[in-house]
Amino acid sequence: MIKIVNDKNTDPRINLAVEEYALNYLDPGEDYAILWQNEPAVIIGRNQNTVAEVNAPYIKEHGIHVVRRLSGGGAVYHDFGNLNFTFIVDADKSVVSNFEYFTKPVIEALASLGVKAEFSGRNDITIDGKKFSGNAQYWSKDRLLHHGTIMFNSDLSVVQEALNVKLDKIQSKGVKSVRSRVTNIFPHLPEHITIEEFKETLWRYLIPGDKVQEYVLTEQDWSIIKELSDRRYAQWEWNYGASPEAEVEKEERFAGGKLELKFNVVDGAIQDMHIFGDFFGKKNVHAFAQLLNGHDYRESVIAKLLEDVDFESYFINITRENFLSCLFS
Repeated sequence: MIKIVNDKNTDPRINLAVEEYALNYLDPGEDYAILWQNEPAVIIGRNQNTVAEVNAPYIKEHGIHVVRRLSGGGAVYHDFGNLNFTFIVDADKSVVSNFEYFTKPVIEALASLGVKAEFSGRNDITIDGKKFSGNAQYWSKDRLLHHGTIMFNSDLSVVQEALNVKLDKIQSKGVKSVRSRVTNIFPHLPEHITIEEFKETLWRYLIPGDKVQEYVLTEQDWSIIKELSDRRYAQWEWNYGASPEAEVEKEERFAGGKLELKFNVVDGAIQDMHIFGDFFGKKNVHAFAQLLNGHDYRESVIAKLLEDVDFESYFINITRENFLSCLFS
């Protein structure tokens, strides 16, 4: 029998910690299911380079969380129009990498609402060839975590902007997301329902039968979950610093000339910085580039570093703010 874990949090850092806790701490003799929602967030796959997956200026402007998950696969956008489902089960041969097995209840729930959905490719569910659900897995010891997104009525314009990266300028050594045509479930429904009503329908197919049991997380459970969130999912070192290597190119033109930056990001830190352009300066810009190497590719860190640099000696009519804009655009 599958037990429900009721998670009403909307903080992605907490929700990913709840998943990890259920996987590694709850009774391994039981199976568990969780339905959860996040406030606006980009969730990065375990083996991806965060820099190569998010539109950093847009993310910053709109206050969107960026959090890395334990499972592989591509980056996804979550908001309150998106519903996420998680199964925690024994990792036997019948379920490991069997994405179709876990997506079947979602397809059946939609069929009951008059929507024809199909399992597609390696790990997607589609409607009329457009993706509305991506799925991923992670296993620890003999336990498997399978989770998936369900775009019920997400803001597709934000999806497009948040994940709109100039990939031709960022050559990541990590796993790149495959951009697919996407859709929401909502416009395909013969009779419109709320996401809460859809959630109730989905529960009936995720856990069939009348004897539904709930595991209520205790204060002790929540204490460990909060510690997991603080130690991993709230840390820049996990969300950005754990990224595979990437080769990055940035360029922008300012009043003082064109600025071109070429560098690597290794374990979240700037390496091999080279600066080119038709700007003027009194000092050799190569020395300035060397100052950046070894520092976290993090705007607050570089901004603090530049406070003590005689910036105008290297760049005439290009300000610190201009440089930071180019570096983190």
